[in-house]
Amino acid sequence: MNLKDIVNRSEIPIPWTEGEKIPWDEPAFSQRMLREHLSQEHDAASRRFAIIDQHVTWIHTTLLKEQPSRLLDLGCGPGFYVSRLAILGHTCTGVDFSPASIEYAKKRNEEQYTGINLFQHDVRTFEYGSGYDLVMLIYGEFNTFRKPDARSILKKAQDALKEDGRLLIELNSYSCLHNFGLTAPGWHAAPGGLFSAQPYLFLEESFWNEELQAATRRMYVIDAASGDVQQMADNHQAYTKDDLRLMAIECGFTKVEFHANWPGQMDDSGDYLLMVCQK
Repeated sequence: MNLKDIVNRSEIPIPWTEGEKIPWDEPAFSQRMLREHLSQEHDAASRRFAIIDQHVTWIHTTLLKEQPSRLLDLGCGPGFYVSRLAILGHTCTGVDFSPASIEYAKKRNEEQYTGINLFQHDVRTFEYGSGYDLVMLIYGEFNTFRKPDARSILKKAQDALKEDGRLLIELNSYSCLHNFGLTAPGWHAAPGGLFSAQPYLFLEESFWNEELQAATRRMYVIDAASGDVQQMADNHQAYTKDDLRLMAIECGFTKVEFHANWPGQMDDSGDYLLMVCQK
């Protein structure tokens, strides 16, 4: 691409037609993203460790009743949750699309002797197995999938759970994604960062599709030296609680509960929603 392609771009993109996601599985990108996961200065990629510790405590005490359990973490990233839960006595499996994150998680697993099963794979096509007490998919990743893929993940998770097992999903709220889709265009320059190791200019614009109830962020990364342009898209499906409850019940869950936030965490932004489904 070049600058003329940006000028001549379509006025309004249709969600998921200009790209599924940012390139999580591209080795160099995933390595740069790993640095963001590990940063304790922000919660943009993974939450800071003090917050993760609070989440793990709630999962261990409230969902797993402090009993040794089998759990599957879909989109486990560098393994921050499964590593802590394994130390607490749980048998953990983690899967993530990012090669750098899984490599990091495997190294920590070897150092800590935690016995976690880790796989670099797309959660949409990964074989989940069976016999889990808990399956979890957190930090808004569920919203990034098209509706048919999201439904498939719900059904595969339901099949993978023991009787009375639970599915924990953390989503972006409907209002969060609606506002995200209405965000004004913006840009910034960087000497190097997440999107390139070289200096670049980053342009972004967001759109809300009322018919599909989905937000799309269109991104352009312009190499400062060559002027070459790389285009990416980030898509998010919004759901109401009624949408989610109906889909979960249709996938075989018998009970669906919602929490406005992680219990005990002080955050009144309304950006996130926890859904706990019981088989």
